[in-house]
Amino acid sequence: MTPPADAGIAPPVRDDADMPEAPEEAPLADEGDDRSLLEDVRALIDDGKTYLEAELGYQKTRAAYVADRAKGAVVFGAIAALLAFLALVGLTVGLIIALSPWLTAWGASALVVALLLVSAGLAARAAAGRWNGLLREIGVDEDRAP
Repeated sequence: MTPPADAGIAPPVRDDADMPEAPEEAPLADEGDDRSLLEDVRALIDDGKTYLEAELGYQKTRAAYVADRAKGAVVFGAIAALLAFLALVGLTVGLIIALSPWLTAWGASALVVALLLVSAGLAARAAAGRWNGLLREIGVDEDRAP
């Protein structure tokens, strides 16, 4: 492929005659505009108020949307917790029934209840330890009343 004949030369010089004429003097502001700094500050405050109102409206809408979606999550979470509780009750009853031939009904009940109470005590102790650790980290004195 051969380059065009004018490929190695400088671009043609533009003639200013082809350019549209610029206005002689463009004013920066209207001649009759006598705005003061105070009026500019008032306009800025009005713009700020408008922005704040729009932002508050947006955040209210956003919060309402989140609350609406959170209701569904709470309902399904409560259903899940209830079903898990019922499953644990079923497991407890099944464990008592399964241990009854070896320990009698009272012995199996006592063993299962004792194991559940020990587990609950360990969980409560762990929860108290974490709560106290949290209070220490945020600097709340346990001896002082709030």
